[in-house]
Amino acid sequence: MSDELQTRLGYTFKRHNLLRHAITHASFVHEQKLSTSESNERLEFLGDAVLELCISDFLYHRYPDMPEGDLTKRRASLVCEPSLAGLARGLKLGNFLLLGQGEAQEGGREKDSILSDALESIFGAVFLDGGLEEVRHVILSLFEPIADKSAKQVKDHKSTLQEILQRNSHETAAYEIIREEGPPHLKTFTAQASHQGKILGTGVGGSKKTAEQAAAKMALEGLGV
Repeated sequence: MSDELQTRLGYTFKRHNLLRHAITHASFVHEQKLSTSESNERLEFLGDAVLELCISDFLYHRYPDMPEGDLTKRRASLVCEPSLAGLARGLKLGNFLLLGQGEAQEGGREKDSILSDALESIFGAVFLDGGLEEVRHVILSLFEPIADKSAKQVKDHKSTLQEILQRNSHETAAYEIIREEGPPHLKTFTAQASHQGKILGTGVGGSKKTAEQAAAKMALEGLGV
């Protein structure tokens, strides 16, 4: 199975344990009573940063006349959870994930949060295995075909909220995770969006990112947007 996934990615790992690490979900680690460090969460943290760097560099050079605000929105539409999950489905990434039985039975292989995190974990693994140029190649092979259309297809509530707030203030919106519930492999997050000390909205999601987007959406509704 790993050979098939590597073919789909267009990258062959020198250290195959990194790929296995990248597709190992916390539910599998919990069920197998493994060390928490064996889940893909740390690789997802690294991959998220690598992805943002590569996409920022790509957009900067692809659209030389685009202002900073539009570049930020375009990047947000590309690296958001629905976009990442869609690319992961194109790779059939769900088929390769190591999930706990409970998570698998509950449709974990098709959950946006799990798929998007796993794809970012793979980017982190490629970066550790082959360096920046190799991971850049993998990322752009996936994202370049959707670069022009994704901004029109995906709503980024956080960017929209920020744009509205900056009309009257230089202070940015702040997001805080105020609650985490559930076992490690089935967590639910509650996020709170605020501005200048005023709470604008709260939201719930299966990941911190989706919870923050939900909070921003509620804030926009409160502002009449």
